[in-house]
Amino acid sequence: MARLSDEFISEIKYRNDLGELASSYMQLKRRGRNLVGLCPFHGEKTPSFNIYTETGSFYCFGCGKGGDIITFVMNIENLDYMEAVKFLAERAGMSLPEDDYDDSMSRMRTRIYEANREAARFFYSKLISKEGAEGLAYLRGRGLADSTIRHFGLGFAPDERFALGDHLRGRGFSEAEMIAANLVFKTKSGKGVVDRFYNRVMFPIIDVRGNVIAFGGRIMSDGKPKYLNTSDTLVFNKSLNLFSLNNAKNSKSDELILCEGYMDVIALNQAGFTNAVATLGTALTPDQASLMKRYCKEVVICYDADEAGQKATARAIDILRRAGLTVKVISIPDGKDPDEFIRRHGDKGHAAFQNLLDRSGNDMDYRLRKLRSQYDMSNAQGKLDYLNEGVKLLCELNNPMERDIYASRLSDETDVSKPMITEQIARQLKRKERGRNKEEYARLRKQISARDDKINPQHASNLRAATAEENLIAFLVHNPDKLTYIHERLPAEDFATDFNRRLYEYFSGKILNNLNPMNSIAADFTADEQSQVVRIVNSYQDMTRTTQALDEYIAIIKDEASRPSEEDIRGFSNDDLTSYLKSMKDKKQ
Repeated sequence: MARLSDEFISEIKYRNDLGELASSYMQLKRRGRNLVGLCPFHGEKTPSFNIYTETGSFYCFGCGKGGDIITFVMNIENLDYMEAVKFLAERAGMSLPEDDYDDSMSRMRTRIYEANREAARFFYSKLISKEGAEGLAYLRGRGLADSTIRHFGLGFAPDERFALGDHLRGRGFSEAEMIAANLVFKTKSGKGVVDRFYNRVMFPIIDVRGNVIAFGGRIMSDGKPKYLNTSDTLVFNKSLNLFSLNNAKNSKSDELILCEGYMDVIALNQAGFTNAVATLGTALTPDQASLMKRYCKEVVICYDADEAGQKATARAIDILRRAGLTVKVISIPDGKDPDEFIRRHGDKGHAAFQNLLDRSGNDMDYRLRKLRSQYDMSNAQGKLDYLNEGVKLLCELNNPMERDIYASRLSDETDVSKPMITEQIARQLKRKERGRNKEEYARLRKQISARDDKINPQHASNLRAATAEENLIAFLVHNPDKLTYIHERLPAEDFATDFNRRLYEYFSGKILNNLNPMNSIAADFTADEQSQVVRIVNSYQDMTRTTQALDEYIAIIKDEASRPSEEDIRGFSNDDLTSYLKSMKDKKQ
């Protein structure tokens, strides 16, 4: 496709500082010339996300994501390339050049947004019409005020198979656009389309920028599934979004209340708790936890009290903690869910739920309470089992003071001395540390061996050459004035690996045209390739930077290039083999 000019991308990057932008999504600390923080793209407790100010790029040593400021926006805002460029251009007060790129994908995304918005209007109009009487009665029966129904844009999909499709077609939307939005799908005959949602109360899902990105629908009959959600589209991924986050982000609260369903969130909002969110028909994902971390420091889990809800709570605690969030758990009495609890208390619903919030313990309180309920504390074996499992839980805590507090609690509950409990904790922690060190050693060995390098599959069989190639590429990007010196000594065909040869030629071309070598990596490389590029280029900070070192890289690459392949050696005559072995011996001397 046609592309934006390098000059325009340079201006975009000049006016948008990666460190400044990233700081609006996460906490960063300066470490030398770099900025470091907890990665916003995966859960972690130790910072492994690095921003390299010298190259305007980022790399996470935990999850392997890397790229430039455009890539960062694409990942953090779930945008495609052109939308990310537009985002940065608007942030810098710039306009995109006309007719300089193929934006067909961006246009389709825009049409999906527009189709969803029109569908939301259609569903709401049906809800307040005679056709939606059953749906409106259902929502009012669940205690929702008309103002709440309007605020959330709730609607009704009529019990027909063509109503929405016909409406959207009349508004100028093509079948391809409606299908792309997952609002309709092809009939079995393939000659037309039918509505995805019918005879359902509709819940629009709105992103933090105010776009309607998807829908959830609750059926009015006994049919299955009870709840149906939009499948993943160009604008929606159920694992990357949360229901009502658009409301919660404006709540000015440092905590989010995590619920299981739409009605729980809406009921809490109506009761004054506008910081409630819910997952979208799936269990909580690490991506959703990372998303929440952008808007809060603490998450209060408020799942159903049934067995499924308790299992989901245990899983969510682990995911949220890994994302670096503080976690609390609300226990709703009598096995109620938040919606039922608030309705039961009527006008006093806010005060009653606030009381539950105030009494909620952190996740360790909850987990120890659940653990204790599994054992008979009236006998020695029950206490011992509880103590052993409790020590394992305490070893998950990073804060020594927190561990000390809960060690005291275990001591009080089991009549076992606190020093003995802390000794057991210390042993477990040492064992865990040995395990982590073993895993890290295995990871480093795998990395050095390059056997899992999918971007450069030739790396593993050419370790010496590939390492020298990467070092030379990093040297070149940071010292573009050395291009002529390098080119006079090293032709591209001497590279042993195709990917590194491609990088050598790519960066050389940029430098020859007086362009920033890293300027267009978001447009010219895949996401995985960008991560590799950033890792290679920024390894320069740990390299020897002398011309002598550069000469060594060149010498290694040329030496490896001159080596005959196994196939060549098998074809050697006796004289050829004798001559080759002599030359190898002479080199060693």
